[in-house]
Order: sequence, then C-alpha cells, then structure tokens
Amino acid sequence: MTSTGAGRFAPSPSADLHIGNLRTAVLAWLFARSTGRRFLMRVEDLDDRTFTDIAERQLADLAAIGITWDGPATRQTEHAQRYNAVVDTLREQGLLFECFCTRRDIAQAPRAPHAPEGAYPGTCRDLTDAERESRREETGRPPALRLRTDVTKYTVHDILHGDYTGLVDDFVVRRGDGVVAYNLAVVVDDAASGVDQVVRGDDLLPSSPRQAYLAQLLGHPEPVYAHVPLVLNDEGARLAKRDGAVTLTEIGVPEAMAQIADSLGYRARSVEQMLDEFDPARLPSAPWVYRPG
Repeated sequence: MTSTGAGRFAPSPSADLHIGNLRTAVLAWLFARSTGRRFLMRVEDLDDRTFTDIAERQLADLAAIGITWDGPATRQTEHAQRYNAVVDTLREQGLLFECFCTRRDIAQAPRAPHAPEGAYPGTCRDLTDAERESRREETGRPPALRLRTDVTKYTVHDILHGDYTGLVDDFVVRRGDGVVAYNLAVVVDDAASGVDQVVRGDDLLPSSPRQAYLAQLLGHPEPVYAHVPLVLNDEGARLAKRDGAVTLTEIGVPEAMAQIADSLGYRARSVEQMLDEFDPARLPSAPWVYRPG
C-alpha cells in the first residue's frame, strides 16, 4: 500500500520523553508505515519552556528504539514567516480580532446558558475602535489575536473514536507576546509538509475540532485522525517523571520495547517486526497503566 501523504510525531522538548511518549511515537510510526505514508519528525519548540539539548535527546531516544523518519527533523522556530503570513491573511479577511482578556477574565466572565466550560465568552469580539484603545491603555500589554469563528462546534472523524463533536470558540491564533498559538501552528505545519494523518494522545482529541475547522477555513483537507490512549500511573494520572523509572535512559531500550510491545499485545520486540502484527482495529481502547519494574 502506498500513499502520497505523511504521518508525523511532534514532540515538545520541555522534558525527556517518557515511556508513554515513546509508545505514542511507535503507534504513530506504525500507522504511517502500514499505510505507505512518509513519516516526519517535527520539534514543537515555540514555547519558551523548551530546550535545544532536550530536543536532541528526544530525537536520539526515538532513533534508539528504531523510529525512522523521512528527511531531517524540522523545528517550529524555523517557520515564523510561514505562520505570520497566515495570520496576516486571516487579518486581511477580517477574521481576527484583538483580545485583551486574561485567563482569569475569561473564567470569571458571564457566559450564555449551556455554554461549554472554558469557552471564550466573546468579551472583546465586538469592541469598537474606542473601546479597544481604552482596553489597550488599561491593560498596558499587547493583545492576543483570536479567530472570529462562525460556528460553535465542529465534528471530526477519528479512526479509534468515531465521530467526535467538540467546541469551536473564538480561539487564540497569536498570543500577546507575538508567539503563534499551538492550534494555528500545527495546522499550518501539517498542511505545508503534506501531513494527512495525525496520530497522537487522546488528551488532544478535544483540540481537533478547532484545528479541523481552521484547516477547512484555510482551504486544507482535514487529516485522518487517530487519538490513542494515554499511559497513566497507578493513581490514574498522566505519567510523569515523578512516577519513577519512566525515561529510556532509566529503562533501557530492550526493556522499554518489551514493555511497549506487551502493552499492545504484540510478541514482536522491534518496530519493524510490530508492523506484521499491527491492526488499528485490535488496539487496546483503555489507557495503559504503567508500573516501573
């Protein structure tokens, strides 16, 4: 089977990859390779809490467990011009507005009955020029830019979850500090690199309707989604460094691959061998509770 598209894995270099991240990377690789897609590696380093040395360690760990990718790994910090061009286009189309709200402002603002928790209440959407100038003077900080959406929800199809309908509010596309927001960056990057298959943790499923809505607004096809279960600790929380030996350095490559394979019900012990056993329909639907050996 061959495809002209691509899958991808997009780590954020804020901390070393743990066994849960590695498992998701393996699954993303299996989804792509089993469908004849290219597999791309993208370092999502726009956040100021990310570090170059951690990015290098992440890439080394992924290579150590057998993950291969096509072409060099890319970094989001290399593509500011790409993002700014899209922001400028949206602004020229009248699809952006300045927002001076803090997270606290949004949390405390009155909202319409039955509005989803966390939905932007539209505080700055229809400010007049005079009101915007007043808010700028009051806050003393640059505004964020939000997308002026014309829907409140959007439905995507996920290979593992079926149809999923989620919130689409007037979400941020560029923060007040000038850094482009995650939801815009991933859509623009995926389209620019030909990614048509997005495999990632199911904690990101709620962000898919916003991203798919923006993709269609920009004229890009919606990717194939597959949101895989997370890896949790004994307390049912997302796996983290505090849970003990969870990184590849601590576990070791053979043991880590054995643990990942066992969690998926595979006898194989390498990603290449796992291709022979891979079947999306047979993937576990429940989170994997990880207990360090």
